[in-house]
Amino acid sequence: MRNRSWILAAVATAGVVVGAALYVDASETGHADVDVAATTSPSPPAEDRCVGTRSGRADGDAPDDTPLNRTLARIDELAAGRYADVYTGMGVDEEAAAADVWRIPSDDFDKAACDAAEKGVKLRLHPADVDRETLDALAERISEDMTRWDGTFQMREVGVDERGFVHVGVDDPKKAEPLVKKEFGPRYIKVEYVDQAYADVG
Repeated sequence: MRNRSWILAAVATAGVVVGAALYVDASETGHADVDVAATTSPSPPAEDRCVGTRSGRADGDAPDDTPLNRTLARIDELAAGRYADVYTGMGVDEEAAAADVWRIPSDDFDKAACDAAEKGVKLRLHPADVDRETLDALAERISEDMTRWDGTFQMREVGVDERGFVHVGVDDPKKAEPLVKKEFGPRYIKVEYVDQAYADVG
């Protein structure tokens, strides 16, 4: 399941990556393009769900032009357009032909998203209390200077989690959490331990 997109800064010294490579979600609307192991507890069950009934395209489409991918593309368009103020993020479960969608509860968005889903595609709708643009801006602020904390703790990752918060990966959460939250505010931030990342040196 793809459940997190990342905005990560990197600091490389002699082949050692202190942070991680900069990843920006290509769609910029909040569903990750890579698999990332979750470091937090699972989200609560979806408060609502639907199964798509929309007809798909004719046979002969490209192999990756699946009902799920077409559904995701339509939801991306909704998230980038009139529903940007309620959309938070989306995780993709390809094996189940399903997507988990986090949003500030909105009957209009829910209907539009379900109407966008093709036949057999499942949408699981979860509540959030923040929109994606707010999370992206917060992640950018935190990641602007990741080395500023060196000597106190090491910031290794900063990423937007589709569930509605910014994940901050550090080497010492006990030292880092009060400082990060004092600087950037206590809301929408989770500070967690992550291992040192190393780059392969050929």
